[in-house]
Amino acid sequence: MKRVLQINNYMYPHIGGIEQTTRDILNSIKEEYEQRVICFNHEKGTVTNQVDGVDITRVNCQAKVASQSIALSYGKVLKKVMKEFQPDIVIFHYPNPFVAHFLMKHLKNKKFKLIMWWHLDIVKQKILGKLFNGQTKKLIKYADRIVATSPNYIEGSKWLSSNKDKCVVIPSCINEERLKYDDTHIQMAKEIKEKYKGKTICFSFGRHVEYKGMTYLVKASKLLSDDYQVLIGGKGPLTDSLIKEAKDDNKVEFLGRISDDELKAYFLACDIFCFPSITKNEAFGVGLAEAMYYAKPVITFNIPGSGVNYVSIKDETGLEVDNCNVEQYAEAIKQLSASDELKNKFSQNAKKRVDELLLFSKFKEHVKSLLKEEL
Repeated sequence: MKRVLQINNYMYPHIGGIEQTTRDILNSIKEEYEQRVICFNHEKGTVTNQVDGVDITRVNCQAKVASQSIALSYGKVLKKVMKEFQPDIVIFHYPNPFVAHFLMKHLKNKKFKLIMWWHLDIVKQKILGKLFNGQTKKLIKYADRIVATSPNYIEGSKWLSSNKDKCVVIPSCINEERLKYDDTHIQMAKEIKEKYKGKTICFSFGRHVEYKGMTYLVKASKLLSDDYQVLIGGKGPLTDSLIKEAKDDNKVEFLGRISDDELKAYFLACDIFCFPSITKNEAFGVGLAEAMYYAKPVITFNIPGSGVNYVSIKDETGLEVDNCNVEQYAEAIKQLSASDELKNKFSQNAKKRVDELLLFSKFKEHVKSLLKEEL
């Protein structure tokens, strides 16, 4: 049985897009491959425990610099894992420049196949991005395959567009089990609809950080009449400033962190799902795909090089407007609200796109096919 080692930042129960992708890969191949994961520990100490029956080595994180975790013992622990586990395939989740420094020491005479799972370019930390240009070039040189989550990201990334021969597209997937709903959720949705009876319910959720673009949704709300209700889930560094910005707008309500049960209810209850992300930091948009799974018409900004506009297709599964254009976003909300025909068209197409492209079964098929290649 071949051995696969995944190297990423964190792992379940820490929640995030990269962590979920790591777990999805793990569960895609668990019948056919022996597996191991090495990551940082979101709690204290260096420990090895299990997730879904696979050993997860979690290295004690001493600090974070520009969102990058730092562990003084990482090189030693990685060397031990590589020696004991002797992987046939290493999947490195990019970006992770601190860890890449130690991985590079194992690449020159590597006896394993290297797959770079490219989640996003280093966009926000421009100085760091330039600092690690040489490292990224070497990683790509040694990589046997580079996985991108959409063809849009390949075209929009200077790194991937110049290395297309190594690239393969495997879209991220949504967790169908997590999104299944029952009569309890339907009843919760009815109560939400009753609370905002007579209004068009616009729902959005996500971390309140700059690239998620929630401020543009708040600004767009100010251009809507009182026939609309804008519900925003999640929290983050910008929560207070968003609340302040919306203080004179009774149409906007902040829900705070919402549970999975609440998320299902709001998906069921809403008329329009708003996804106002604005930069390539939003490389894909799992939350967007989840809303489409619920057959919700969506509204996005155009984000050059992002997979957002691959997940939702302009004028097919939803409306797409110029990036950061608040007036256009408000008009798109009005346009969708006014046309049952358009809402029905987008709803049907959104559900169909997710079912055909973005479910776990399709992801599993893609991953197994990749690992069976003669890399």
